[in-house]
Amino acid sequence: MKILIVDDHAVVRQGYASLLATVLSPCEVKEAGNGDQAYSMCQEETPDVLIMDVNMSGISGIEAARRILQRFPDINILFFSMYDEVPVVTQALDTGARGYITKSCTPDILIEAVKKVATGQLYVEHELAMRLAVSRPEQSDQRLRDMTQREFEIFVMLARGLSVKDISDELCISNKTVSNYTAILKSKLNIGSTAELVHLAIETGLVKVGSAN
Repeated sequence: MKILIVDDHAVVRQGYASLLATVLSPCEVKEAGNGDQAYSMCQEETPDVLIMDVNMSGISGIEAARRILQRFPDINILFFSMYDEVPVVTQALDTGARGYITKSCTPDILIEAVKKVATGQLYVEHELAMRLAVSRPEQSDQRLRDMTQREFEIFVMLARGLSVKDISDELCISNKTVSNYTAILKSKLNIGSTAELVHLAIETGLVKVGSAN
């Protein structure tokens, strides 16, 4: 089995790579530090399973998954993230990913998820699956779920404090396009300022107070 782990924390990548290589032997595990690197590596050699973090420097895991699956639709992507909020899980799975688990799960769950996803099966951590099934989102959450993937991507970047130019550079789109998306977001979310946007992101758990990412 060929596995690619995508996470911008080297220690995290190496730890999980060692675990998977040991438990799933014979298994080839490679590492990527961001979404762009992961895309390039998929061009060189298609992995059976791509384990992707959501929140990384550069483009997010959600945007990276969207790009990768557009070019390589047969890759099985498993999201492995600290985020457990329903809107985030929904957006991640909407990319076409095969699974979603949190970094608080036990190693056994990670191994099981990789095995399931490798065969093309869907796997969502039990607690998350239950929350998705019974979720009755509040108005703010519903607005997030109504966003397109690109709108959601830019929303998160704006909430993290990135400038229009920063977003333009990271997503390889024009400043005008970013500004247009920003205007659409403010209208769709019924907010008038970036400060209100950040407040909404904090309320829904997409941005953690005191976190740099």
